[in-house]
Amino acid sequence: MVFGTALALIGCSIPGPDTSDQDAAALPRHELRLNAGYALSYLEAGAPDGRLAVFVHGTPGDAHAWTDYLMGVPQGLRYVAVDRPGFGNSGPDDAVVSLREQAEALTQLIRAAGGKPAVLIGHSLGGPIIAQAAVDNPELVAALVVVAGSLDPALEDVPFIQYVGDTWPVSALLPRMLRNANREIIALEPQLAALAPRLAAIKVPVTIVHGTKDDLVPFANVAFMKKHMTGTKAMDVTVLDGQNHFLPWNSKRAVDAAIAKALTMAEAPAP
Repeated sequence: MVFGTALALIGCSIPGPDTSDQDAAALPRHELRLNAGYALSYLEAGAPDGRLAVFVHGTPGDAHAWTDYLMGVPQGLRYVAVDRPGFGNSGPDDAVVSLREQAEALTQLIRAAGGKPAVLIGHSLGGPIIAQAAVDNPELVAALVVVAGSLDPALEDVPFIQYVGDTWPVSALLPRMLRNANREIIALEPQLAALAPRLAAIKVPVTIVHGTKDDLVPFANVAFMKKHMTGTKAMDVTVLDGQNHFLPWNSKRAVDAAIAKALTMAEAPAP
């Protein structure tokens, strides 16, 4: 799972939201001081007292990956998009490679927002982070929306260029987001292996959106999630035939539909 880091290192671009920079700059930005000692920065839109939905970007990235979603929040919802620890305006300067620490940042945000269970939406590496949050603090999670998520440790194949990017002096020359992304990717596989046997403990509804032509996070991750998320209250999978990894931007309608389904399933009584 590379989510574009290797591509970025050789000069290719990663798609982004359609929202203009001026519109994105108008979104309210807030900070939460975490127990780890650094700030978590996030963008917010929608009803201040609405049902909380937290958007989690992959690697590299930041909250602006989700600005198209924050510009059109459905009625009764409160959308929050975080700069994950180590990215954007959040601290620390160095990478936070621990899935558990990344997940703990989300759950501290949920507690600060009132502690009612939130819907978590994660793209790419954001997928295992929201799954980690659901197994560590199930009482704070209402549903998961996994968008092109990388959960299967057997499918992790770290390109050599990632290791090159993590060695001095190359690492010192890279922008912070690429340096930290490299370190996250290199550290991911054993953490996914540790998470895998705990996925069955996820009880909340899970919606999955994945493209069949995803060259960065293989479509086979869907079968892995189906196999291991056996305890979920309900699961819905949207297969996007011929689509690639960049679903938050090129398949927004499908992602919006998956979020709406997750909300509906979260409110439905258990079978």
